[in-house]
Amino acid sequence: MKEIKSNKKNIFRKFFIKLCRIFGFEIIDQSNFSVPTSSKYLNETISVPGKKSITLPLGSVKITRPVKSLDIILRTCMSVNMLTQSKKRMFEMNKEEYTRRTLISLIKSINYAKVIFKNTKFKIYIIDYDSKKDQIDGLKNILKNSNINFEINNLDFKKFSSQIKNINEEHKEVTLNQKSNMSNIHQSLYLSKEKSEDLIYFVEDDYIHEKISLSEILYTYERLSSILGSDLIVCPTDYPYLYTQSENTKIFLGEKRHWRQIDQTLCTLLTSNKIIQKYWNELTSMCKIEHYPFEKPLHNIYKKELCISPIPSLAVHFTNINSIYGLSPNVNWKKLWDENEG
Repeated sequence: MKEIKSNKKNIFRKFFIKLCRIFGFEIIDQSNFSVPTSSKYLNETISVPGKKSITLPLGSVKITRPVKSLDIILRTCMSVNMLTQSKKRMFEMNKEEYTRRTLISLIKSINYAKVIFKNTKFKIYIIDYDSKKDQIDGLKNILKNSNINFEINNLDFKKFSSQIKNINEEHKEVTLNQKSNMSNIHQSLYLSKEKSEDLIYFVEDDYIHEKISLSEILYTYERLSSILGSDLIVCPTDYPYLYTQSENTKIFLGEKRHWRQIDQTLCTLLTSNKIIQKYWNELTSMCKIEHYPFEKPLHNIYKKELCISPIPSLAVHFTNINSIYGLSPNVNWKKLWDENEG
């Protein structure tokens, strides 16, 4: 009798699980922390990209804004160690090494995200200024072995630098290094406007990423844009300067990170083609006039659009160790550096 009773109970359980799957409900068995409808445990990711974001105990959010594509635009310049400083970077290596590890970390993160976001298209673009041929060939070889679509372009410095005012907002002459930086951002914006279908990630070549970086960003983007009904801007880095302020902020829940609203970033950020189109004049002004601070047009946009950054960081800015826009707190910097040696 006990065996018959057990079998009946088991049959009913299987039927109930199938029924819940049909109607899109999730069952949680708190006796063993499993999710029978997903055949997973609670310590695993149970969200479904493009369909629903699930966090406990808050439940499920229907994804109404799935991510179609992610274009990563990496701006490289291996001939200049630091844009505006003469200080040395952490680990005191040649700039080429930071660029190379940035690319390796992005490839790892894309390949990890591709397994999860099966319906999202990924592509890497590199816009380079003044690097040596063998350095570019090195990046090309890394990309050829990555199984990721890519395109490498040279910066059209003459075209874009001719649009830059020679005197900046501080009434000083704009340096050649800054002009190349502004020109590269300008060409990146045009590339995103012309070729990107959905999300664009603008990256400077000294940000080393965690493997889960892009999947966490995409999970969070889908979740928050679906809840808020609007596109947003994502900074991947938890900058030290954020802990020097006592201003109020808003906290959001992502997949594996908490996220906070911020009002300042550098020029590594992710957003949508829609946002680029909406704020085209503001964004391109940053490429024609050296503002003070340089990112002032971005900060003005953040007064109108939500910009968030993760806690803890998903990418670390490997600049000078004393920079308030450098090494993120509560991250194992050495481990991240070593993991992306290649």
